[in-house]
Amino acid sequence: MELRTVEWKDNSVIMIDQTKLPNDLIFVKYTDYNDVAEAIRTLVVRGAPAIGVSGAFGIALAALQSSSENIEDLLSDLKKAKKILFETRPTAVNLSWALGKIMKIAEQ
Repeated sequence: MELRTVEWKDNSVIMIDQTKLPNDLIFVKYTDYNDVAEAIRTLVVRGAPAIGVSGAFGIALAALQSSSENIEDLLSDLKKAKKILFETRPTAVNLSWALGKIMKIAEQ
């Protein structure tokens, strides 16, 4: 059986709730970037790579959630999401890197 700590499926982020380990294996599903931010903050997701991936997926959710009708407003929404996600773990290097990388792509 293959387990993924974090994955993107059907426009949602699915992750193992690591606060339940080792007694239970519980998967949680998020469709709102604010919920992903809370999962990072409360250690539902742990480990530098998984936190970075979760942050990048959070930005993808923010893009889906945005009701903007032009690129400037969309980028504004994404920058807001980036700030919220970054502030969950400001010293997490992988999170900062992933958020910067995905925002650079969005701005192209």
